[in-house]
Order: sequence, then structure tokens, then C-alpha cells
Amino acid sequence: MPEGLTVRVRLNANPFNLHPDDLFQMAARINKKRSFLFVSRILGKHIPVDPHKSLLGGAALALLWQRRRAESSLNDDAEIAAREANAYSLEAVCEAIRSDGVAASRLYAKLQADKLHVEMPALFIAFAETATALGHAMYDCFAGDTRFLHTTREELVGQQPVLSFEEEHSHATAHRCYARKTSFFAGEDTVVLVDDEVTTGNTALNIIRDLQSKHPRRHYVVASLLDWRGAEDRERFARLEKELNITIDTIALIEGEIEVEGGPVERLPQPAPDRRNRQEMKLLTHDASDFFTHLKVSSSDSSGTVSDCPYLEWTGRFGMYEADNAALSEQVAKASAYLADQRLGTRTLCMGTGEFMYVPMRIAAGMGDGVLYQSSTRSPIHVLDQEGYAVRSGFPHASPDDPGVANFFYNVPEGQYDEIFVFLERASIEDRVKPLLHALENSGVPIVHLVVAGTGSNELNVSEGEK
Repeated sequence: MPEGLTVRVRLNANPFNLHPDDLFQMAARINKKRSFLFVSRILGKHIPVDPHKSLLGGAALALLWQRRRAESSLNDDAEIAAREANAYSLEAVCEAIRSDGVAASRLYAKLQADKLHVEMPALFIAFAETATALGHAMYDCFAGDTRFLHTTREELVGQQPVLSFEEEHSHATAHRCYARKTSFFAGEDTVVLVDDEVTTGNTALNIIRDLQSKHPRRHYVVASLLDWRGAEDRERFARLEKELNITIDTIALIEGEIEVEGGPVERLPQPAPDRRNRQEMKLLTHDASDFFTHLKVSSSDSSGTVSDCPYLEWTGRFGMYEADNAALSEQVAKASAYLADQRLGTRTLCMGTGEFMYVPMRIAAGMGDGVLYQSSTRSPIHVLDQEGYAVRSGFPHASPDDPGVANFFYNVPEGQYDEIFVFLERASIEDRVKPLLHALENSGVPIVHLVVAGTGSNELNVSEGEK
């Protein structure tokens, strides 16, 4: 960590004997509310990873919940859960995450072919922006009466969020939940909240309060890769359970506590890119919109500018059901086959943008060997080119969807890749893409493929169906 900031980690529970280095590295945030960041090695956000390993991160949480259900109940559903927990060893999933990509690919294919069963209805909600893919991957491991939605930072014009809540420590605090059907949150089914890490648990408690005031139920699950809540934080969970007469179960691969010394550090200088002897970047564009169906929705950027945007139908932003998963998988398979044929090198990076993580991750997993995956982010992180530090290079740019929002991508060293495929959920005005392309040029990658998943074809109206 940079000088002046120390984070001590003490593990309290590590049932699968995962080394912390298997799951995360540390970095300093440019954020006065929280000075540090656990940079995940399996999320596919700030550090490039084999996409199958990222998908198995969600599978690990799915199997952990299945095992917990089997241990805590004696009904028929628990017996099914117990059989499946034994058939799919959680320890094997954790080992595949640690091992080479071949093992991860095979195990993920097996889980997709024979999904876990959940007899009781379950609603999965993933937190933007970091956990959109993790939550979707967890949800997609189940067959049965399941639904999925991820929160969004975006503001949709003419659409009233069904839920809204705050993430106090974040650089972008507002979360919104939109759904095509007003009945999406209704019912008494279990709600599974998915985040990459739980530090205080405030974000989960905030959404539980809002959801409970509008669509009350009895049971919640908070699932995360890492759980760093201290005794006081856990007591707040217990108090909310008693206040609202609910139960909140928590599951995580690793639990522990953290101790921080020092406050936010000054922004660390990043050397300017060396353009000497660098060949000009080749830009190729691919319209992938015919592979997907879309929803025509108006959105507003930070300046108040309103634009019609063909969002993808099955990202989870507008809610989806188990019956929709097969349609998405078919669309992803066709897009993967097409883009695999467009590869020009053997060392390929696929990059999602912002909340648009899961669909590009799934596409990357189907594009053949030698493919890594990561995503751009809103998170401003200190860059320090030092052995053992999590973020050794960074490339700031304005968001293609909102020029008033700063975005970044990290850890793309020059000479590492033959090409990068960058995935945009929807087409942007040409001027809005230029900052991203300039940042990619600064990375020194010789070939960039710009893949646009939504350009306005195959559109549906968001008002179709039940409102």
C-alpha cells in the first residue's frame, strides 16, 4: 500500500482454506469516505481474469447457499439441496478458481448443463456496479422459481424506480431498481442480495429497509465473496432483524475483520505514456445488435441531456425470470461464435463497460483459448507500479454513455495483448466514444475491436407487458 496507509486483515472464518491472495489484492482509493479497496482477483473488474473463473465465483456463492440451506432445514427441499451440494463440491469449485482455466471451463460447463434446484421462490438482486456479473452468475446456477435484477446508477426518464437506496461509502451513492413489471418485487419469496464484499453491511441494510416498507417478506440472504463486518456491524443486522421481524442470513467465502491506520493519501502521480516507437492503433467496429433483443428506454445523463437508448433486454437491469435464461444463453452463444471469428491474435482481452459486465463476460467465455476479461469502472483508484500492489496502471476517460461521469480501466500493461474487444451495451454519439478510444490508444494495444450490442434494431418497448 502507499506510504501513510496500512490495512490489517484478520481472518475469522475460512472454511475452504482459500489463501487471501486467491481472492484479492489491496489498493488505495481516491475517496475521502473510504481510503482502501479490496481488488478482487476473480470478479473481472479491475484485474483481468479468465472469464470462467469469474463465472465460478457466482457458482461458489450458489453452492454455498445450497449447502447452508441443506444444513439448516430438514424438509424435502433441504434433501434436494444436500444431494446437489454433494454432487457439486464447493471445494472443487474453489480449487478450479485457483487452478488453470481449463478446469474452470469444464466445471462451469457442467454446472450450466445440470443446474441446482431451488424449490422455494427466490429473488436475486445484485449491486451495481461491481457485482452485476457476480449476482447474475449466482442466479444463473439455479433452475426453478427464480428472478434476477441488478441495481443501477443510471436514471431512466419516465420510469419510476421501484426501489431506491444509498451506498454511503461509495463515490457514486445512489442505487435504483427498475423493473418492467410492477409485480416483480411482490410476494414472500426469499431475497438474495449479492455484493462482492460486505464491509459494514450498510448497503444491504438500506435496501432491506426500503424493500420491506413496500414489499414485506420474512427472509433475506446477503451473499458476498468477502465479509469484513465487525461486532458492531453484526449487531446492527441483529437489531434490524428484531425491528422488522425478519431473518437475515449471511454467506461468504471468507469472513474477517479489518483495521485501518492512516487516512486518504494524496493522488499518486502516474507517468505519461511513452509513445516512442509505438505503432498506430488499428480500430475495428462490430455491430452485434442483431444477436440480441432490446428495450427502447430514454435515459438522462449528468447534464440533463435525454436520449433514447436501446438497452439489452436480458442484462437484469429491468428484471428477468428463470425462463428468460435460455434465450440469453442462445443470444450469447451466437455473439461468441461471431466474435471468435473476428479474433486476430492469440492474446485477447475482452472488456465490459461499467455495469455492462455479465453479457460480455459470457461472450468472452465462448471466444476460445487465450481470452481474459475485465471491465471499466467508475472507481478512482491510486495507481502505483510496484510489485504486489493491485493497480499498476490506469487509464481515465469520460464515460461513453455520460461525458459527465469519469470512468477508468486498469492493469492493461503495454505489450500484454494482441488485441482488446471493448463491449458497449448501446451505441454512443461519436464524440462520446473518443475519450475511451484515446485511453485505449494510450495503453499501447495495437488492435481494438469496438463491439456495440445495441444500435436500435430488434427493439421492444419497455411499456409492453404488465406495468
